[in-house]
Amino acid sequence: MNLNLRKLILLSLFILVLPVFIMAEDLAAMCQQISSTENSCQNLSSADCRATLEKCALYYDAQSAEISKDLTKTKQQKDTLQLQISNLRKKVTSLEYQINQGTLMVKDLSIQINDTQDSINSTSFRIEDSQKQISNILQEIYAQDKKPSFIILLEGNLSDFFSNIAYLESLNSKISDLLESTSNLKDYLENQKGKQETEKGQLQKTIQVQSLQKKENEQNKKLQEGYLSLTEEQYQQQLRDKQDADKKASSIKSRIFDLLGVSEAPNFEEAYNIAKYASGVTGVRAALILAILTQESNLGKNVGQCYLKNIQNGDGVKIKTGVFSPKTMSPTRDVPVFLKIIDAINKGKGLIREPMTTPVSCVIYYNGKPYGWGGAMGPSQFIPSTWNLGYGKKVSEITGKVADPWDIRDAFLATGFLLKDNGAKTSEFNAAMKYYCGGSCTKYDKFYGNSVISIANQYEADIKAIGG
Repeated sequence: MNLNLRKLILLSLFILVLPVFIMAEDLAAMCQQISSTENSCQNLSSADCRATLEKCALYYDAQSAEISKDLTKTKQQKDTLQLQISNLRKKVTSLEYQINQGTLMVKDLSIQINDTQDSINSTSFRIEDSQKQISNILQEIYAQDKKPSFIILLEGNLSDFFSNIAYLESLNSKISDLLESTSNLKDYLENQKGKQETEKGQLQKTIQVQSLQKKENEQNKKLQEGYLSLTEEQYQQQLRDKQDADKKASSIKSRIFDLLGVSEAPNFEEAYNIAKYASGVTGVRAALILAILTQESNLGKNVGQCYLKNIQNGDGVKIKTGVFSPKTMSPTRDVPVFLKIIDAINKGKGLIREPMTTPVSCVIYYNGKPYGWGGAMGPSQFIPSTWNLGYGKKVSEITGKVADPWDIRDAFLATGFLLKDNGAKTSEFNAAMKYYCGGSCTKYDKFYGNSVISIANQYEADIKAIGG
C-alpha cells in the first residue's frame, strides 16, 4: 500500500473516532454536572431538560451495568484466589504434619540406633570374653600336652588326665561355637545399624525437602493473600462506583419523573409519556401498562367508590351515598398494611390523609353476594398486601421519595413492575390475568385478559399514529 494512502486512511479513522471520544467525555462531564446540582436545567426548556436527563439516566445505567460485569469478574478472581489460598493452606498443614511425623521417626530411629550400638558394644564384650576363655583353654590344653609322662604318673590316675583333656577340648568347642554365633550377631547388628542410619539420613533429607516446600507454599500463600487484599480493595471500590452510578441514575430518574407534571386523571398524551417512562424502567410495553390502567381505573378517573369505616371487620360505606358496604377491606390481611401505607405517605409527603376518607375499591358482587374483598388502592388498584410485597419499595428506589399508590405516576411504575414480575415479556395475556386474579384465575376470568390485550393493541396503533 502506498505510504501516503496509508497515512490518509489512518488520519481519516482518527478524525472519525475522535468525536466519539469527545462526545463520551462531554456526556460524562455534562451528566456529572447535572447530577451534582438540582438547578442544572434552569436554562433549558422542559422538553430539552427531559431529553438531557434521559440521556444521563441511560449513561449511568450503562455505567452501572459495566461495573456489574467488572464486579462479576473481580468476584471470580476473589473466589479463585481464595481457593488457591485454601489449597496452599491445606498443603502447608499437610507438610507440617509430614515434617512432624518425619521428625518423630528420626528421633525413634536415633533411639533405635543407640540401642543397636549398645547391643553391638555388649556383643563385642562377650566376643572378647569368649576369646579370652578360648585362649586360656588352649593354653591349658597346650600345657597339659607338654607335661612329661613321669609327672602325669606321679600326679595320679591316668584316666583323670585324659578326662581333663577331653573336657577342655569340649569346652573349647562350645566356646568357639558361642564365639561364632556372637560374631554373627555383631555382624547382624552392625548391618541393622547401617540400615537405620541410611533410613535416618533419607528421612532427614525428606524433611529438608518438605521444609523447603512448606516455606515455598507459605510464601505463595502470603503472595496470594496480598493479591486477594488488592482484589478486595478493587472489589469494594467497584461496589462504591456502582452504588454511586445507581444513586446518580436514581436521582436523575426521579427528576425526570418530577417533570412529568400531570393532573390526577391525565389525558392520553400525558398518560403515554408516563407509560413510556415506566416502560423504559421496567421493560414492559407502554401500551400494555396503559391498557391495565384503563381497565382498572380508566387512567385514574375512577380510583375507588368506597371508604373503609370499620378497621375491626373491614366494612365500609359507598362514597356517593354513604350506604353501608360490607367487606370493603380484609381486616387481617390488608387493613394493618393499609394504615401503615397511609402513615408513611403522610410522613413522607407532609400530608394529613385520613384512612377513613381515602377512596378504595368496593367489594365485587357475584350472583347478588359479595365475592372476596375490596380495598384496592389508586389508579392501579393495588391491594395493600400486594403493594407491600415490595412494589412500593421499587417505586421509591426510582423516584427517591415515599411511594404513593394514589399518585398516577407511582401507579404507572408499580403496574410496570408487577406486570414484569408476572412474566409480561413472555406472555402479556398471562401477565394481565395474574394482575387481575393472581394464581386463582378461572375460565370465567378470561374476559379481563382479552379486554386488556384488545385495549393494548388499540393503544399501540394510536401510539404509532402519533409517531410515538
